[in-house]
Amino acid sequence: MFRRARTTSGKAICLSDQFPGIDVKEVMDGLVTFVKLPPVRLGTPIDWTADPHGNRSWSLHLHTLRWMGRLVAAYERTGDRACLDRAGAITDDWIRANPRGGPGVSPWAWAEHAVALRSPALVCLSEHVQTRELWDSLAEHGEVLADPALYREGHNHGLDQDIALLVVGCRLGRARWRDLAVRRMTASTELAVDAQGVLHEQAPRYGLYVHRRLGVALRAIRESGAEVPQRLLERRRALESYIAHATQPDGHLVPIGDSPADARADGFAHEGPAVRVFDGGYVFGRTAWDDPAASYYSIRFGPGRRLHGHEDHLGVTYYSHGRRILVEAGFHSYERTGYVDWTRTPEAHNVPVPTSGTFRPGTATRLLHSSVGASGQAYELADDAYGVRRTRRVTVNHDPATMAVHDTVSSGTLRSLWHFDPALKVVSRRPGAVVLAGPDGFHVTVLQFPGEGLAVRPALISTGYLRTAEAVTVLSPEAPSVLTVIVPGSTSILL
Repeated sequence: MFRRARTTSGKAICLSDQFPGIDVKEVMDGLVTFVKLPPVRLGTPIDWTADPHGNRSWSLHLHTLRWMGRLVAAYERTGDRACLDRAGAITDDWIRANPRGGPGVSPWAWAEHAVALRSPALVCLSEHVQTRELWDSLAEHGEVLADPALYREGHNHGLDQDIALLVVGCRLGRARWRDLAVRRMTASTELAVDAQGVLHEQAPRYGLYVHRRLGVALRAIRESGAEVPQRLLERRRALESYIAHATQPDGHLVPIGDSPADARADGFAHEGPAVRVFDGGYVFGRTAWDDPAASYYSIRFGPGRRLHGHEDHLGVTYYSHGRRILVEAGFHSYERTGYVDWTRTPEAHNVPVPTSGTFRPGTATRLLHSSVGASGQAYELADDAYGVRRTRRVTVNHDPATMAVHDTVSSGTLRSLWHFDPALKVVSRRPGAVVLAGPDGFHVTVLQFPGEGLAVRPALISTGYLRTAEAVTVLSPEAPSVLTVIVPGSTSILL
């Protein structure tokens, strides 16, 4: 049962510099802009059930009130009392309109992630506004955050819940909440991030998010006066290696799982080998660090799909000569549409698809063999995701740059799918071979054996949040065994 807050208070750990940036004048004028969608006028009183763009992320951002927290930061920076008054009015309006469990309240109001992201903003406000309503709301938020039935252990939401519970506990003088947050955070991080640094949410973009949020968590722990667990520091350091290896030579994260193609990961240390196999299900290889023209590739295997992962096992990406060549359909949004559903399917990735059998979601893939040399690498992977054994052998050579992929199936036939960067268009085609070229004249040659029956068709690739571009997909002939060779930079094989 909800308990009202005491009138005494503890330290306000304000993390306002971690809130997304806003246009202060715009918000003061009653407008908000979330997830790069057009501005929306909120009105007075605010309609907290509004969904003007029909967008789940927009609705979540409305209820996090982090945009309100930025007004508090603006007041602290400038001394403009109007910003603080506006922040207080927004919060009062939210509290009155959104009683937990009340009729007609938006489902986003008390969604566990909204609670986690909103709580630190309320703590920031409480340093300057100390009303009974705000204190009681903080106490109610703390009880929701501490509820084990609502806790997302081993998930990025759980980390945000822990950060929130820590700062609320400190503000209300409830040391048991602070201590619970630190204990949960440590155990949860060890579930989420393995000893090699792989995040089990299966998307490098979320590895970057968790790394950043762990930085916030460590800062909050230190400011609270608690001791930072060494185990937490170790997992965060391990995560840095995973992120560095998952970053392409152009500075963007490889778009695996729910990772947008335009997400960057700058500034991560990358000492060590240029090729690394992560037991959690990733191979990342490159010819050199700190060279935008280096070759780079990724291969997926390991545990079945979970959380922010896609059905991408056996899938590869390829980057060479400073260009993306083989890409995935990538991450589009969290909307519930047919296209978004498709981006998670095997057909949205560079994989072999048996022509018979039924796909079994969540099937694990084994890495059977790997050979890593200075001038080239080779891997063999297999699974039975379609009820028959499919095997993929990948050989990557660096001088000259080529990728050769041999796909086989134990019975029946298969077809291999290859999605190319939207900048590459078909310029020449013969049986068993296709040449693609970019606007600058750069060419990529695709050879397939057997060659009879090779098909070229359009596909819609996600290039960023809510953005798509038409791309070329090469579909191999149907056969028990297919060899595909990708030759970047070639201009003479078919021309």
